[in-house]
Amino acid sequence: MTMTHRRQFEPSSAVRRLLLASPVGPLFIEYDDQVLRRIHYWPQGSHPPAGTRMEPTRDDPMGWKIAGQLREYFAGTRRDFDLPVAPEGTEFRLRVWQALCEIPFGQTRTYGQVADAIECRAARAIGQANRNNPLPIVIPCHRVVATGGIGGYAGEGGEGKSLDTKRWLLRHEGVEV
Repeated sequence: MTMTHRRQFEPSSAVRRLLLASPVGPLFIEYDDQVLRRIHYWPQGSHPPAGTRMEPTRDDPMGWKIAGQLREYFAGTRRDFDLPVAPEGTEFRLRVWQALCEIPFGQTRTYGQVADAIECRAARAIGQANRNNPLPIVIPCHRVVATGGIGGYAGEGGEGKSLDTKRWLLRHEGVEV
């Protein structure tokens, strides 16, 4: 997947929102007619913003493409996404996120290996870019682990829901954790 800097895409219509059920909890998705913009892990039972749909409308091909590919991933029939994306971030973060997209399904890399891949000396900066990933799952930050263990996820270290999500995603891809 190749990312395009957001400024290259002007929204062709209003931002649309979906709240999709998934094995790791609800996913709140923002997109327009051209690109996927954000995916948030949504708190179970919380109400999404007004206008959020549970399914795309019939005349929403981008919504169906996003929902379909995520469902295929969770069903185990999709390994790679081919969605047009335009995440917002610094040039450094965009380089990190592009490197994450190059980690194959079912494999992991350490923060240090990702840093080496983009010629960066600071593995900690890779962790910060992962923490700010606007498209988890599609930009697979869950595939980045610490040298001595699983590492953090979504800004959470130690134990908790976010690390349970990371473990689930890695196991889903066949990675022993």
